[in-house]
Amino acid sequence: MPWLYKRMSNFGNLKIETIVKLNSFVPRPYQLELCKAFEKGYKKMIAVWPRRAGKDLVAFNLTIRAALQRVGVFYYLLPTAVQARRVLFDGITSEGKRMLDFIPKEVVESINIQQMKITLKNNSQITFVGSENFDGLRGTNPLGIVFSEAAFSHPQAYPVLRPILLANDGWVIFISTPFGENSFHTLFQIAQDNPKEWYSCLLTVDDTEHISLEEVRREIDTGEISEDLAEQEYFCRFNLGAVGTYYAKYLNNMELNNQIGVTDWQPNYPVHSVWDLGMRDSTSILMFQVIKNSIHIIDMYQNSGVGLEHYINVLQAKQYTWGRHIAPHDISVRDFTGGGITRYEKAAQLGVRFTIAPKLSIIDGIESVRTTLPRMYIDKQRCKLLISAIRDYRKEYDSKLKVYKNRPLHDHNSHACDALRYLCISLPKLRVGLTSEQIDRNYKSAMYGEKSNMPDIFRDDLTNY
Repeated sequence: MPWLYKRMSNFGNLKIETIVKLNSFVPRPYQLELCKAFEKGYKKMIAVWPRRAGKDLVAFNLTIRAALQRVGVFYYLLPTAVQARRVLFDGITSEGKRMLDFIPKEVVESINIQQMKITLKNNSQITFVGSENFDGLRGTNPLGIVFSEAAFSHPQAYPVLRPILLANDGWVIFISTPFGENSFHTLFQIAQDNPKEWYSCLLTVDDTEHISLEEVRREIDTGEISEDLAEQEYFCRFNLGAVGTYYAKYLNNMELNNQIGVTDWQPNYPVHSVWDLGMRDSTSILMFQVIKNSIHIIDMYQNSGVGLEHYINVLQAKQYTWGRHIAPHDISVRDFTGGGITRYEKAAQLGVRFTIAPKLSIIDGIESVRTTLPRMYIDKQRCKLLISAIRDYRKEYDSKLKVYKNRPLHDHNSHACDALRYLCISLPKLRVGLTSEQIDRNYKSAMYGEKSNMPDIFRDDLTNY
């Protein structure tokens, strides 16, 4: 680790060597192992540390040293661009020092606030970006990447950037507290199983002692945090499910009841598909069977940036005997490619006639999922993305008011969970032998009770008519 950095400069015909001390950052004892692993030349590192353990402080200073050692581009990824800007320009240590102050002024060429880019005098660049913009990083050439708060980052960001690091003999650091058994947890398990390729560590406040157990207990006793949140944030427990999630505890029960595992296709039953349609983001398709009183999700497919024909071709290539194809009400808007006809009409031309899911509020739909999950079986291998999404689908958090809003956060988990919601609210439409009028009548009866047959003008349970 270059605690001293030598810089050559010209003064007339003379070349002057300037030695710059990189001594602003002094690692805490529990931070040293990660620093040593970096110095030893590990290319892949993952650290699971508790809240307020100085994760960004360590990772940013390691990035500074790497950028001074080897000229190139270095990325510092936060889950979102807003968070990236907050860490770079607003981040202040407990001692009142800004993050940018850890870079000696003698080595800084420029700081572009708009682009969130630091250019050093040796031409290296450190750029702060949000992981949600990972597609924009294709074709770039980083030598090193930090995934800060990696448990919250977009799970496709690393797979997109990994080939670039391999080609450049580059390095990557993942550092975060847990957030359920999501992609970060999977990566940590991979690292634990491959100690020759990965440096990995998991620390709790018992190890770091940067916060006393008495202070943690006080936060719990005063109601500032829950026991579960304390276990996750301070003791780095993965298996609690993300705080604020809608379905995590239901999924835990399903796993205990062996409902997550091998879910085979039953040829004697039709396979239905349910779609969450994306225009600028992902389209997610779940394939399932209704067998007696249980729902078996046997397959799924998710992609982005392709047309409706692509998805229909994927389904038609399957050997399943198809039943209904369910889509949300926005299937009636323009085609993926803007061809002037609706996606519903386009699909019909391609051989798929969609059944429209009931137009129900998101909150009512979430409740429908909760009541349906106990009788649902999901294939663990073919539906990995769905299982991860179910575990992490959560409420949006209001950081100013310190409360969860009564609506879901829209992120990479939304697509599969929206498809799951359409599945659950559409189950009445899959009953064999019912006419469309009977289905609508049964649906209204379930929603509105005995008032369902009254003219709308006399219905006090309707807000729009």
